[in-house]
Amino acid sequence: MITPTRIEDIAPLVSAQRSYFRSHATLSLDFRREMLQRLKASILRFEKELCDALYLDLHKSYEEAYMTEISIVLGEIDNFLENLRRWAAPSKKSTPLKMFPSRSMILTEPLGVALIMSPWNYPVQLVLNPLVGAIAAGCTAVVKPSPYVEHVAEVLERLIYETFDKEYIAVVQGHRDVNTELLRQRYDIIFFTGSPDLGRVVMRAAAESVTPVILELGGKCPVIVDKSADVRLAAKRVAWGKSLNAGQTCIAPDYVLVHEAVKSEFIGEFRRAMTELHGDDAQLSKHYVRLVSNKAFERVSGYLSDGRVVAGGRVDAADRYIEPTLLDDVSPDSAVMTNEIFGPVLPMITIKSVDEAIAFVNDREKPLALYVFADEGVGRRVLHLTSSGGACLNDVIMHIANEHLPFGGVGNSGIGRYHGRDSLYSFSHRRSVVVTPTWLDLPFRYMPYRLFKWVKKLM
Repeated sequence: MITPTRIEDIAPLVSAQRSYFRSHATLSLDFRREMLQRLKASILRFEKELCDALYLDLHKSYEEAYMTEISIVLGEIDNFLENLRRWAAPSKKSTPLKMFPSRSMILTEPLGVALIMSPWNYPVQLVLNPLVGAIAAGCTAVVKPSPYVEHVAEVLERLIYETFDKEYIAVVQGHRDVNTELLRQRYDIIFFTGSPDLGRVVMRAAAESVTPVILELGGKCPVIVDKSADVRLAAKRVAWGKSLNAGQTCIAPDYVLVHEAVKSEFIGEFRRAMTELHGDDAQLSKHYVRLVSNKAFERVSGYLSDGRVVAGGRVDAADRYIEPTLLDDVSPDSAVMTNEIFGPVLPMITIKSVDEAIAFVNDREKPLALYVFADEGVGRRVLHLTSSGGACLNDVIMHIANEHLPFGGVGNSGIGRYHGRDSLYSFSHRRSVVVTPTWLDLPFRYMPYRLFKWVKKLM
């Protein structure tokens, strides 16, 4: 069981982190690399405990826990260990002739004290992956796990405190009162993953001290299934993406815009795919996750009445179980089509053309992810005419698995991006520097601007 952090301890904790950062202990690349190596060793040592905690909190199998949580963080650390020296090195930039004999560069320097606030749906990955970026950048960090996955939060606290000193990396536990006090403090960057509504709360708090924010939010991620798609493969990959973590994924397929010519085939293939993935009864599958809370179960199960069930639909409130469900005959104005579902319910809208799908997507908030199943020419046209944080053509989810690709939202789905070099830059200030030697001091820059007509030609 987690022990909530005392409200009166939060301000001193942040102050201690600021003092530690100002000691310059975190600046050297050798220090940062050593801390990343320590973190990797601790993750490997705590791997079983983390996976056991994920099962207790979410019924997440070891295989899914490792694939969607542990492996992603380890891949991020390895990417930094291989590339940090090159990424963090001063970057030389060209200097125009008018500035001769100066030279120019960009220095990548840590912002300072970071606050990392994470959600419950991927509670290991979404705490530790941003932390990797903060460590690599040379920041200190206050980490706030989600209280809704208390077993994971407790293991993460032990992992971090067995690895790092509190004035360097600290863990704060608790609910809204703790969040409120955390956001009263001043940081040099806030990294928040969660809903758009809570993201606005964080952004308002950050605005008081003009603190930069990285907001990894969510929204409704559409899937377009064109008549040119490989329908069987599309249904299989959509079924996998929607049942992964029981749909409790910010980039899970949220609704399907399916061409009328392939709609019946898609429904049949979706049913087939769910049976292949989870057997005849997904409730008996060791790989099928449960809803995180009774409140989440009630909310998501309520969406089942917003359309006609054409696949799935079974529920068990005592087990917080909702079978992966495909809905037809849904209204674009219904709750299931206007709220982020964050569960294993997938509504369908029938379309007559790709242009209709493009217009439908563009009429709504920009999504965190967009998925298109079509031949490549059609898919590229959809990507060209829409906007989203990330996208996959003939796949779902997998863009987050590549640590070499940045991840982030756009518009209502988020601000900023991370993973790899982008994580380094998110927790850093990119400082422009001009170095001017003293051996030559050209007079034309000074008043009264002699020879200006000649200098003008260089400008």
